[in-house]
Amino acid sequence: MSSKSKIAIVTGGSRGLGRDMVINLAKNGNNIIFTYHSNKAEADKVVTEVLSLGQKAIAYQLDVSNVKTFDIFADQVRLHLNEHEGSPNFDFLINNAGAGVYGSVTETTEEAFDSMMNIHLKGVYFLTQKLLPLLNDGGRIINISSGLTRVSFPNVSAYASMKGAIETYTRCLAKELGSRQITANTVAPGAIATDFGGGSNKSDENKRSAIASVTALGRVGEPEDIGGVVAFLCTPEAGWINGQRIELSGGMMI
Repeated sequence: MSSKSKIAIVTGGSRGLGRDMVINLAKNGNNIIFTYHSNKAEADKVVTEVLSLGQKAIAYQLDVSNVKTFDIFADQVRLHLNEHEGSPNFDFLINNAGAGVYGSVTETTEEAFDSMMNIHLKGVYFLTQKLLPLLNDGGRIINISSGLTRVSFPNVSAYASMKGAIETYTRCLAKELGSRQITANTVAPGAIATDFGGGSNKSDENKRSAIASVTALGRVGEPEDIGGVVAFLCTPEAGWINGQRIELSGGMMI
């Protein structure tokens, strides 16, 4: 195991897109710290898989919608890094954790709106703020957005609005952190076949056909279409990409 491994923190790394990001980052020779919301069994499987690739991994339970828990998480990360990596610093932050709550503009409740804001905007904003002192100069921040910031569908207004805000926030991050040589970019997946938001992109054949018909590459996306690009953004070759929105949708609705 190389002592020169860089270290990535991925939120929501136990399933779906996050899991694929974790595995691809590990394949690139990075050690991993990732969070999971509730499914420890799945998180443990991912840890085992990373270890089998010859990299270190640890999973922490974290509710990204609860800002009050971030101090404890940051302390856990700092202690782990000091103990196992010899310094309290890490290199890559991937804010991926998310959930989908859908409803029309007229029906969306304040509770649903606040849930989307806390998970996708407030949580990302303040977790990043909390971890910035530990992020190495020359590091990378990757925030996960959505194809829904470019094309509009019914019933996604609260979720899509928060992702739109994240794209603006990321550009501000890139500007402010440039003096530390830290880049910040958003990756915006299109429709992906995961359990996200009820899993209809995986299970609803009518929806899958509709998506495929408006996608240049003629199919629904898979988690494997996303993780490798996130891992690439953490390589030296990607160091000049900054303040960008990178859509990974197979050419959906172009």
